[in-house]
Amino acid sequence: MIDKYLFSVFFSAMFLTACVNKETRVIVKADNYKIVAYVHGWQDSWGENNEKANQVTHINYAFANIKEGKVVEGNENDTEALKKLNQLKLTNKDLKILISVGGWSWSKNFSDAVLTESSRQKFANSAIDFVIKHNIDGVDLDWEYPGQIGDNNRFRAEDKENFTAILKLLRKKLDSLVNGKKTYLLTVATGANQNYLDHTDMRQAQQYLDYINIMTYDFVTGSSNRTGHHSNLEESKFDLETPKKSSRNSVQEHILAGIPSHKIVLGVPFYGRYWKGVNPKNQGLYQLANGQTGSYGYKAIADSINSKVFTSYWDDSAKAPYVWRDKDSLFITYGNIKSIQYKVDFIKNEKLGGVMFWQFSGDNGDLLKTLADHLKNDN
Repeated sequence: MIDKYLFSVFFSAMFLTACVNKETRVIVKADNYKIVAYVHGWQDSWGENNEKANQVTHINYAFANIKEGKVVEGNENDTEALKKLNQLKLTNKDLKILISVGGWSWSKNFSDAVLTESSRQKFANSAIDFVIKHNIDGVDLDWEYPGQIGDNNRFRAEDKENFTAILKLLRKKLDSLVNGKKTYLLTVATGANQNYLDHTDMRQAQQYLDYINIMTYDFVTGSSNRTGHHSNLEESKFDLETPKKSSRNSVQEHILAGIPSHKIVLGVPFYGRYWKGVNPKNQGLYQLANGQTGSYGYKAIADSINSKVFTSYWDDSAKAPYVWRDKDSLFITYGNIKSIQYKVDFIKNEKLGGVMFWQFSGDNGDLLKTLADHLKNDN
């Protein structure tokens, strides 16, 4: 068996300075870090002079839906929201805006939409029409998930090859739009686990993609009756399950699946997940829970910590924070400035493409500033 570390080093060395894929349009430098913001609807919290637009490099507007095999606006205000987002380019002329298609709730029709050559043509043409109509810079496919049920979705074994086929077709059609210096982006959001990689052929698919956003969060969710870190960088010593989940492990699995390290964009959450009724052992870390579950935005968590409603603790093995409150057996997993700084170092050390986050409205400004200060300003 090939040593995973040596394999990672091999790919990092290959793409450290620049690389060109075999259908390539541009040279990609490993240190052009991306900061990709998922934005759900229009949010007017970009700062008094839209200064936060200078802290990101890309915006993924979430989400477009798929109806009758076509990419369509998901909400009635999408046209106005995208128009306002385009105005942010007056503040940041290099800002790129993509439409993210699908997501957890709207991936139900992906499998049908890409099933045949004719259906793929219909889907791809509608995606191109969407890009042109809204004057945006590309398409992000957030299919959750090819070959898997996801949110009670239709899925097929053929999804694996059809996923690659639709990316190849979209790449061709987007490239046909190139005019002068204007180029169009094609990206995907991937599941942060080996199961996702087993149901796709990322070694082939990646050649059509500019970069790949790994959803390295939700390692545990409210559907689990056991707590844990949901976006830890490293394996936690308190996690007794096998295989252990971590952002590092997810990245390494993607590299072993044939994705160049410079194309990998690490996902970080601007939210946390909570459980009540948690076994108090290890302050609730990786313990059974039988009470209410839910989520909080980072801003709400930070405010509650600052007002002493919550107390934050640190798992140094996982490089991740958590909240434990004994009086009601409350456990919260989340990310903070400290954990993001560790992830920034990881991105730089592993020569990754950058970071993406879900989502913009969850932050109080601190997390995005941390990313911008340590990644965007290094470009």
